[in-house]
Order: sequence, then C-alpha cells, then structure tokens
Amino acid sequence: MTEIINFFTATPGIITIVVVLLALVGIGVGISRTRSRELPPAAPRDEIEAPSGEDSDVSVDTLPAPAPIEDDDDEPEESTLEVEPDYEEPVLDRPESARGRMERLRSRLAGSGRIGAALLSILSRGDLDESDWEELEDTLLMADLGLDATEEVMNNLRTAVKVKGTSDPAVVRTLLRDELLRVVDPQMDRKLNLERTDDKPAVVLMVGVNGTGKTTTVGKLARLLVAEDTSVILGAADTFRAAAAEQLTTWGERVGVETVRSEVEGADPASVAFDAVKQGIEGDIDVVLVDTAGRLQNKSTLMDELGKVKRVMEKQAPVAETLLVLDATTGQNGMRQAQVFAEVVDITGVVLTKLDGSAKGGIVVSVQRELGVPVKLVGLGEGADDLAPFNADDFVDAIIS
Repeated sequence: MTEIINFFTATPGIITIVVVLLALVGIGVGISRTRSRELPPAAPRDEIEAPSGEDSDVSVDTLPAPAPIEDDDDEPEESTLEVEPDYEEPVLDRPESARGRMERLRSRLAGSGRIGAALLSILSRGDLDESDWEELEDTLLMADLGLDATEEVMNNLRTAVKVKGTSDPAVVRTLLRDELLRVVDPQMDRKLNLERTDDKPAVVLMVGVNGTGKTTTVGKLARLLVAEDTSVILGAADTFRAAAAEQLTTWGERVGVETVRSEVEGADPASVAFDAVKQGIEGDIDVVLVDTAGRLQNKSTLMDELGKVKRVMEKQAPVAETLLVLDATTGQNGMRQAQVFAEVVDITGVVLTKLDGSAKGGIVVSVQRELGVPVKLVGLGEGADDLAPFNADDFVDAIIS
C-alpha cells in the first residue's frame, strides 16, 4: 500500500496517470464522432410520412419536385414573344386604273366643253347662211384649231353639206364630227413606248417650260404606271427650282416609288439623271421617269443643257420617250414652245394639261400637225388621278356633244 501511495505521489507516477486519462478521453470523443457520421440527420416534423395503412395525427406536406437540371450544352429556346415595330408602315395610295380614268375624264370633258356649246348653237339654226358659216369658222379658230386645219375642215364640211343636200342640224353635226376626227387623226400611234430593252428600263424624259405643270405631270404619270403594275423610279433633275425635288419626292412616296435627287440646290441635272437611270438598271425597274427644269425657249444655254441631260442618260440606256408637257390654255404660244423644244430633243409625244373643254382644245390638232407627233396624255383637273391616255374619238365626241 505504501508503495502504491509512493508511486502516485512521485512525479513520474502523476505524469503516467495524466497520460492515461487523456487517452481515455480521446477514445471517447472519437467514438462519439463516428456514431454521428453514421446516423442520418433527423427529418423535420412536417416532412415525416405517415406509415402506410395507418392513421396519423401528423400532417404531411407534399413538396414540389425539383426542376430538372439542364445541360450547359443545350441551346436556349427561341422566344415566342412578338416584338412590336417602332414604326408604322406608310399607307400607300391606290391609283385609279387607266380605264376608270378615261371614262371619268370623258364625262368631265363633255360636261365642261365651251367649244361644243358654241358649235351646237350655230348648227341648231338649221339652214346655214354665209354669216353662220363664218361664225362657225371663227369658233374653230378661237379654239386654236389652227388656220390651215380650220380652212380644211370648213371647205370639206361645206362640200359634204352640198353633196348631201341637207340643212338638218343633226346631219351637219355628224359631218362636222367626221371632219374634226379626221384632222385629230385617230390613226396616230398614241401608245407610250415603255418596253424594257436589253434588260434595261424604258427611260422617259419630261420637258417643258415653267408653269405647265410638268413636275406634277411626272408624279401623275408615275401613279398611272403603278396602277398598271409597272415598277417606276423618279429622277428629280430639276435642280434649279428649290421645291421641285421635294414635290416630286412627295408624289413618289404616296405610291411607294423611289425618287433619285440631289440634296445640293443647283446640282448638275445631267448627274442626277445619270444616277436615276443607273439605279433603275440596278434595281431591275421597268420605267425611269426624269423630270427636268422648266426652260424658257429664249435661253439657249438652258436648252443646250437639256440636250446634255439626254446625251448623258443615253450612255446607259436609250431614251424611249421624250414627252413635251404643254398647257392647253396657252394656245399658239404653246405651239412656239413646242417648236423650240423639238429643235433640241426629239419629241415623241405631247402631254396636254388643263384640257378642260375650254376654248383652247383645238391645240391638239395644231401640235400634232406642227411636230408630227401625237398627243398621248391629257390632264383635265387638279386631282391626283386626273391624267389619262388621249383618245381621239372621245375628244371629238366631247366637243360636238
């Protein structure tokens, strides 16, 4: 016993005891940690399932299934949401067809004709005396039928009346119609030459002095062509009048037609015309309409420039039509304009504006006789679709009806 007490009280004995105790504690901790790893964590009370076939006071909440994990390599699905555009498509005009225009313009011409009213007033007198024949001749002259054409009509009409031996106003009116129709010449080819050649568009050059409604006529012609399912591009080669290019652009936008223009006022007209034809070729367009500046016939430099515009355009494509725009109310002054333009460019047709049945309708005959080219288009009003192909029969019928 004494030895045991001495052992524990000795310093080595104390150290031994301490080491043994520490070893026992370490073993206990290790066992506790091992057991904690082997046992699963306790489930929360609200997730414990009731035993199958037994009632339980424990409420069971069913948790939603977790979403499947997608592979990183999967492509994201495209959105099915439609994105609203930031702008609205412009609403384009629907131009009236050529057939509808001709019917409407025919009735308008017949309803407003002052030439016809004067002629019918004379013819209704029955047996015409010399003063009646002179009045009839003066009426035709005032209508700008032209001196030669008027004398021809009157001589033939007098002869026909004598041969028929009649003074019946209805018969004389029919004879007058035949004579007027003959001088208007329904046999002239009034069709616009707008056929593509060698995969190039038909080029139409519009010329005329200021005030005839030339730029407006170009816009109206574009509408007429669009109504016939013809693709068009406009060339604003009138670079001297500030509003001309803007005006033409507005006409084109209304029917979805592009306008080639220069933003520089006073730019070279030939350059603009060249670019218009070029874009027409590249865009596979059917017709290129080129507007030019209104040129006074006494300004030779401007007339020379018009010739340059045509020559430059023809380097890319031939000019199919050169249309002279004339104001029907200008009478014989319009004839002088036509003659000067014909000396510079080869006029292929005439567009008569403001042919509203006024006393100047006879210029149709004068122009055709002097230039040897037909009147192809006529305008009878300010409406966007008041332009239609000229028809000789309708014109004469409107005069004498």
